[in-house]
Amino acid sequence: MTNRIETSHSSGHPRIELRNITKIYPAVVANKDVSLTAMPGEIHAVLGENGAGKSTLMKIIYGVVKPDAGEVCWEGKPVTVVNPAHARDLGIGMVFQHFSLFETITVAENVALALPGKPELNELSRRITEVSEKYGLPVDPRRLVHSLSVGERQRVEIIRCLLVNPRLLIMDEPTSVLTPQAVRKLFETLRQLSVEGCTILYISHKLDEIQELCNSATVLRGGQVTGHCDPRQETPASMARMMIGKDLPHPQRGAPKPGEPRLVIAGLSHESPDPFGTDLKDMHLTVHSGEIVGVAGVSGNGQQELLAAISGEEPIGEKHPVIICGVEAGRMDPGERRQLGMCFVPEERLGRGAVPRMSLADNALLTAHRRGFVKSGLIKFAEVKAFADNCIKDYNVKCGGSHSEAKSLSGGNLQKFIVGRELMQNPKVLVVSQPTWGVDVGAAAFIRQRIIDLRNEGVAILVVSEELDELFEISDRLAVIAKGRLSPAKPIQETNVEEIGVWMSGMWPDAGDAAHYSPASEEAKNAAQA
Repeated sequence: MTNRIETSHSSGHPRIELRNITKIYPAVVANKDVSLTAMPGEIHAVLGENGAGKSTLMKIIYGVVKPDAGEVCWEGKPVTVVNPAHARDLGIGMVFQHFSLFETITVAENVALALPGKPELNELSRRITEVSEKYGLPVDPRRLVHSLSVGERQRVEIIRCLLVNPRLLIMDEPTSVLTPQAVRKLFETLRQLSVEGCTILYISHKLDEIQELCNSATVLRGGQVTGHCDPRQETPASMARMMIGKDLPHPQRGAPKPGEPRLVIAGLSHESPDPFGTDLKDMHLTVHSGEIVGVAGVSGNGQQELLAAISGEEPIGEKHPVIICGVEAGRMDPGERRQLGMCFVPEERLGRGAVPRMSLADNALLTAHRRGFVKSGLIKFAEVKAFADNCIKDYNVKCGGSHSEAKSLSGGNLQKFIVGRELMQNPKVLVVSQPTWGVDVGAAAFIRQRIIDLRNEGVAILVVSEELDELFEISDRLAVIAKGRLSPAKPIQETNVEEIGVWMSGMWPDAGDAAHYSPASEEAKNAAQA
């Protein structure tokens, strides 16, 4: 494998070259005359706003999408990549932004589907465990994918690519839900792959990562190339200006004005129905009107289970552990909890946040029908469309219109629509998981400001995120979840990243069982130094 890479490197040919690639969909021009060149061993960033055409371009290289015009050259020779299997045969691997995993089978079985032949599952499981430990991306090969958090699914996607020793590795938002320590490990891996001659095409909205990792960049705006740069010679601010054409706004927070309790978690304990899941143990938390409480933690420590218990997706046996606007809601279903004034943004966009094959208008109706869109069993389609159109306009969602299917949007644009749909319902309580996952820097700043604006209007907001920078930017108080236990919530001005990093290992005062050692604890413990 290494010899093949070195042979290609010595030939002097680019590993991948795109010449005047064009892809036009009925409602949008995704790519127009895009050219890009990446050499062996190069870590090349592809920058742009949501909907700029980055993911479409990568899917063309991987054989998922066929270009309408232009040419792809692989190691100096024109090639037509027929499908992903052909791409893998060439030596191309891709980590997708939207996970390409089958939920009802195990991690090992999912990985086997991407490998040639019929690998023996026990041996493959051993290799998965070995690679996951080597690169600091822990995952159990026996687990069913539907039981994994988005962070754990991201790890599976990355491990699946690393197992095949790619010559070109495409990474579309690979760190969006990884911990800081896992990101450091991943960067070490990518640099080593680069030294060995592997070419990496890297898409990320985290410009500090681009600056640290990449040695060249192509900037897209509106589907066209608008510039090139060496990220090492730029700042995140200057790259943001290249992407969006203006300076980034800084969130305006102001002091919180907390009022009455709106969301109370009162001694919540719940056994996970998933044998690989995390049991919740005696959780206590109060979120008042007019404040944002953040919850940090390493993926897989009970975030999924906590959110399911709060949203009503996972029924609990008692009514008192979850109190919404003064009503004991533990036994209520999600619809009844929404009637009380709670809105919810799940971490998984496609499948839970939106139905992929339904239009944006129909997806809006699914959670916003309580706004009077249904009367005497009849749907007011014009009002539903107007609501969806306003969401698209107000949140700058790039799409063909409210009739567009959810699956046709880029990940960041779908995230903007889902967040907008929930925020526009005037909630009393807002629960948000990973609010800016896969969203470009301009849109992320916009979403965070909207969340802060809701807090200033008196909404009680709970934000669960694996991005510590984001939590420190918008939260008034911050708690940590570790091994199914929840720390006390501490005012932001009284803590720092280092302390929260230690707490993520379960080591906060009076943490009890959560303070016991585990590999995940060690991972979190080092996150603060990342």
